[in-house]
Amino acid sequence: MSAALTLATGDNFDQIAPLIAAFHAEVGIRLNDTDRTNAIAPILDGIPCGAAYLIGRPRAPIGYIIITFGWSIGIGDMDGFKDELYVRSGVRNLGIASEVLLSLPRALAGAGLKVLQLKVHATNERAARVYARAGFRLHEDYTLMTRRL
Repeated sequence: MSAALTLATGDNFDQIAPLIAAFHAEVGIRLNDTDRTNAIAPILDGIPCGAAYLIGRPRAPIGYIIITFGWSIGIGDMDGFKDELYVRSGVRNLGIASEVLLSLPRALAGAGLKVLQLKVHATNERAARVYARAGFRLHEDYTLMTRRL
C-alpha cells in the first residue's frame, strides 16, 4: 500500500468528492453535496489558501489530506493547518496516515512553510497517537477556540 501524494486539481473532483463525503459521514460533519462541492472547488482550482492531496493512485485514491495556509505574526511566516485527513477504512492501520504526516510536512517545509498545526477531537485517542508519532505536540500555552460567523 502506498502513501504516495498527488496534488489534487479540478480534474480529480470525481475521485476526491466521495472520499470527503465518506469522511464527513464518519465524523458527523453535516454538509449537503452542494455546500461540500462549494467548499472543495476553490482548493482544487488552485486558490492559494489551501491544497488537497490524494493519497495513493490518483485514479483510485485511498484517502486525502487537505492543508490550509495562513500567516502568523508570532511565527513570523506562513503556517499551515491540517484541515482534513482521511484514509479508507479498509486500508487503515497500515501506517498510511503516519507516512503522509511525515512526508508532507517535509515537502511543505521545503516550500517555505514554518509550522503545521492540526486539531483532533479530544476523545479520538487513536488519531492523537498517530499525530504524536508524527511529531505533533499539544501547545502548552493555548487551546483552539472557534466562533462561527
